[in-house]
Amino acid sequence: MTASTPLQARISAIGTYVPSHILSNADLQDMVDTNDEWIVQRTGIRERRLAAADEFTSHLCIAAVQDMLGRYPASLDGIELIIVATHTPDLPSTPVACQIQAHFGLPATGAYDLNATCAGFAYALHTASALVAAGVHRKVLVVGADSLSKITDYTDRSTCILFGDGAGAVVVEREEQHPAFIAHHMGSDGSGGKHVYRTGLSTMWQDIPLTGDGKLVQNGREVYKFAVTTVPQGIEKLLAKSGLTQTAIDWFIPHSANLRIIESICEKSGIPVDKALYSLEYLGNTSAASIPLALDLGIKEGKVKDGDTLLIYGFGGGLTHAGLIVRWG
Repeated sequence: MTASTPLQARISAIGTYVPSHILSNADLQDMVDTNDEWIVQRTGIRERRLAAADEFTSHLCIAAVQDMLGRYPASLDGIELIIVATHTPDLPSTPVACQIQAHFGLPATGAYDLNATCAGFAYALHTASALVAAGVHRKVLVVGADSLSKITDYTDRSTCILFGDGAGAVVVEREEQHPAFIAHHMGSDGSGGKHVYRTGLSTMWQDIPLTGDGKLVQNGREVYKFAVTTVPQGIEKLLAKSGLTQTAIDWFIPHSANLRIIESICEKSGIPVDKALYSLEYLGNTSAASIPLALDLGIKEGKVKDGDTLLIYGFGGGLTHAGLIVRWG
């Protein structure tokens, strides 16, 4: 396979937000039959952040964009489109993206939400970079956010130990001289939809009755098998498309689902685990927010530097997955 031509786009700004309330493993020990050692050993998670009762995904998104504005004051100038990756919108109708548009008073701006669950940020980033590279838009705001605490069953110890709330925002804009989106790969396996779901207007998946009463239900074993098989295969295809090898990747930023999943993906992909950036240890699995949160942590800790090559890979319910190789800076 010959190397693909990089898309003429780059990420030019980033901002993040997590709620202030901390739910520790010790707190969970008082709620369900679990303990800190058990959780850390199986997931790598020590804490997660939970939104307040009156704090929803739109509030998380707005706070992340506000953080970005504080760091990059001109980042919203000329925004033509807003894409929000989430599967926990405030309302079934009225997209979160429209609430962001209204809050910041962005004129003549398209706005829509995209639902690819935990792979949502990677899907939205791919969509934005393709639209910018095609000349359809010059500047797109992409936000990945979820308030999973609103749909978590805190009597189910297999899921409530995992999830937290948060948001991350980036701007994707046209870049002709130094295109930064080097390669992409995406896919799905709809037959696995029954392994991660929550009921809505329907309580059936195909002909299978579903449980959960609107709360998130997950078959962790099946999701693990999907991730550790599909993601390494996707990484191999990404590297082939880019003409790069594992050694050319400065940082691997997977969806922060579970540290054991990340370790297995790294082992199968030949990427050293110390090159993996993740946000799960103190923020939990934040779904569509986990990748931008991990990227921003890497920036703040002085790890990610201008010119670094990032391999981003999201995976989640659907079952969906998507990866990109992007040059930072």
